[in-house]
Amino acid sequence: MSTLRIPRRAALLGAAGLAAGSQGGLLHGPAAIAAEAARPRAEWGAATGDVTADRALIWSRADRTARMIVEWSTDEGMRNATRLRGPWATEASDFTARLDLGGLPADAEIFYRVSFAGPDAGAPLSAPVLGRFRTAPAARRDVRFLWSGDTAGQGWGINEDWGGYRCYETMRKTGADFFIHCGDTIYADSPIPAEIKLPDGRLWKNLVTPEVAKVAETLAEFRGRHRYNLMDRNLRAFHAEVPQLWMWDDHEVTNNWSDSKLLDGRYAETRIAQLQAMATRAFLDYAPMRPHGAEEPERVYRKIGYGPHLDVFALDMRSYRGPNGPNREEQAGPETAFLGREQIRWLLAGLLESRATWKVIAADMPIGLQVPDGKDAAGRPIFEAVANGDGPALGREIEIAGLLSAIKAAKLRNIVWVTADVHYTAAHRYDPARARYRDFAPFWEFVSGPLHAGGFGPNPPDDTFGLEVVWQKAPDGRINVSPVEGGQFFGEAAIEGRSGALTVMLKDLAGETLWQRSFEPERG
Repeated sequence: MSTLRIPRRAALLGAAGLAAGSQGGLLHGPAAIAAEAARPRAEWGAATGDVTADRALIWSRADRTARMIVEWSTDEGMRNATRLRGPWATEASDFTARLDLGGLPADAEIFYRVSFAGPDAGAPLSAPVLGRFRTAPAARRDVRFLWSGDTAGQGWGINEDWGGYRCYETMRKTGADFFIHCGDTIYADSPIPAEIKLPDGRLWKNLVTPEVAKVAETLAEFRGRHRYNLMDRNLRAFHAEVPQLWMWDDHEVTNNWSDSKLLDGRYAETRIAQLQAMATRAFLDYAPMRPHGAEEPERVYRKIGYGPHLDVFALDMRSYRGPNGPNREEQAGPETAFLGREQIRWLLAGLLESRATWKVIAADMPIGLQVPDGKDAAGRPIFEAVANGDGPALGREIEIAGLLSAIKAAKLRNIVWVTADVHYTAAHRYDPARARYRDFAPFWEFVSGPLHAGGFGPNPPDDTFGLEVVWQKAPDGRINVSPVEGGQFFGEAAIEGRSGALTVMLKDLAGETLWQRSFEPERG
């Protein structure tokens, strides 16, 4: 794999950092100042999403109405670059823009630069934002990807004295082919204070903007949450070098939301559907994600093929679920929906059609960990995820049981699950020999997170699908453990091109491997 690193000045600073150099020195006189004022700025960097063998989605943002211009080349010096005119970035999209590059060569290092052209005739372009990525291979080669979730949660924002979002810089240094963000890309429901007192008496000092100082309710506040994360130089550098595969979970809207969610007294807006509408629009503006199509323009679940060895199925466990409740129904119905019929049908069809060695299912939440969401009026526990306590398959477990049984019946092999959500890291094996529901084949699930949020856990396991906690690292019951204490995690998976062997590593903030295991693919 190439060891190219985008110059940090270009990758991090955007127009603000490059303006003086591109003008040939210091500005002189009113005319030069006026020209610079008319020049768009792109200080939020650029990102690449949903990269395949011949396509890549390029995302960026301007500070005003401007047309996106993308140039790309297989040459680092941008010789013989292809120049493409992208869409207008306007107020309607919060001045974000994306362009889907097609016709790219497979397994190639692609260098690109994004500029913005304002509407005024003769006005200079923004200084370019640079990036790079590698397209998926057409033939077998080594592939390396990362996954995690949960950015800027529980009030832990950008602390520049501590080094900002340090986990993103650790992940950048791996040189991975791409990164799966398993959700909670923002924490719209967690205000970020100026200071937090740490257990040892020191102060954690956050950067604070008006949009993050309260819970997000308006479209401007949700968008401001996404912009806040892009203020971090580590995150921008990561985006410039590592392609993204974004998903979402609950905190893009509010904690543990479903149609039954009752908002607390912090919210003037009490309609969960209205909150969801604003959050969805902001997420789609800022996600480096290829739009699905006119038939379901807000769809998040999708498949990304990454060469002969790997297909990734990114799920949406949030948009199609029934209301959170006790989750103890004995028969399938609207209340037991979690992925929903259409998504289940899509997933099974995709798994059946896949010829990849490994089928990775990227999920918002673990299958067999109990995630509580308070109690109902009768005092019964409410559950946020699939698991609902030990016993037979009930409630949302019915849908997952059907999925797992269908996978077994089709004799599908080499399926692994990766997820985040619970703010610790773990390796889980599901085995019908240990389970209350037994009509499925054994499989592994790997959990890793948060990227930059409070540490929690571990969560109690559920025996319905025979979850065995093979290994885990968690704060041992402590709540909202600060990033300073090191409880930030990500997962790394490496597929060996020749043999197809998969190695899974669970890593910490320093990039140290805490747990590792290799798997030979089943044949036949």
